[in-house]
Amino acid sequence: MKTSILLALRGYVLIEVRGEHLERLINRSTEKRLSIWDIRFRGDSHAELYITIKDFFRLRPLLKETGCRFHVLRRHGFPFVLDRLEKRKLFVAGMIGFVIGIYLLSSIVWQVNVEGNEHIDKNAILQAAKEEGVYKLQWKFRLKSASELSKSLQDKLPEAAWVGVELHGTHVTIKVVEAVIPDKPPLLNPRHLIASKSAMITSIFAEKGRPVAKPNMYVKKGDILISGILGEGAYQKSVVASGQVKGLVWYAPKIEVPLVQQYKVYTGDVRKRFYLVIGSRALQLTGYGNIPYQQFEAQSERKTLQWRDFVLPVGWLRERVMEVGVVEQPVDPQEAKARGLEQAKGEILAAAGKDAKVVSEKILHEKTENGKVYMEAHLEVEESIAQELPIMPAP
Repeated sequence: MKTSILLALRGYVLIEVRGEHLERLINRSTEKRLSIWDIRFRGDSHAELYITIKDFFRLRPLLKETGCRFHVLRRHGFPFVLDRLEKRKLFVAGMIGFVIGIYLLSSIVWQVNVEGNEHIDKNAILQAAKEEGVYKLQWKFRLKSASELSKSLQDKLPEAAWVGVELHGTHVTIKVVEAVIPDKPPLLNPRHLIASKSAMITSIFAEKGRPVAKPNMYVKKGDILISGILGEGAYQKSVVASGQVKGLVWYAPKIEVPLVQQYKVYTGDVRKRFYLVIGSRALQLTGYGNIPYQQFEAQSERKTLQWRDFVLPVGWLRERVMEVGVVEQPVDPQEAKARGLEQAKGEILAAAGKDAKVVSEKILHEKTENGKVYMEAHLEVEESIAQELPIMPAP
């Protein structure tokens, strides 16, 4: 079959020709240099052939001359496409509007993200970017180049060692590497180290200052452990006392543990919702109505339209709403006591500091009633007990 892009642009038709003088018609068409091809004889007086639109109108006199008749079977080419589209003006207008809308939406900055900042305020970065023309609903063609924006933002953000700007479709990402500024050591006034709690001293190390307490000495809260005053009389001076002091501190926590443990389980009943997302707004399409569950959890999965590096502000969101039930399971009393004791020890150690440790433990009282285990324990914890106390100058 003879086809080409040029023929498709000009247009051609497949026609059925009937008559007693088909051979004469074909010979006359050849003499007139008509563009016909793919001639198929279906019988002595019946044939099918392709002909261009231009030569189709030149064929009519030859049909009258040979006494043949024709019938158009199929139409091909761009002219016929235009003819069909002309009959569907609203559809064509809608398609053109859709393409223009997608182009306009993809030409706007829909989101500005900031990455890498820990100490620099995000709002300060966004304000600096806005001054350089980078903000939501800004036209992409009005943005400066990425290198120019990076240099301008770095000049506006002295706390940043490096600023990079990346444009991915309709999203702008500002990446910040903060400058490392060394901390200035604080100016300390002379001070003592005193006991923050009543305890039995287990170890003491005076880095600066005069140790007053000793190991195996019992101290009360507020007693001086390392003095910041050195010397006597005219040779007396005040220093910033520093060091480490550890001691045994006694705790008597009251523990309450339930004998029934509640667990969350999924029943398997799920309702689904589907949303059309445009920018930061979502339009619900399916799953209307109230949620019939007393307890439930929702999981969302969002996808956006993307072509290569261009991210369009159009997508969809699938949401699964799952019913949740609560199952109660009895707990062995011994396991409940162990769990409660561990929880109490964890809370005490968390409050005591990272170097704290439990030296000994003992349960003083315990009872079980109303579905719970009640205990009173005694814990010995070795922890740091040093606390600063400024030395006030004499009037």
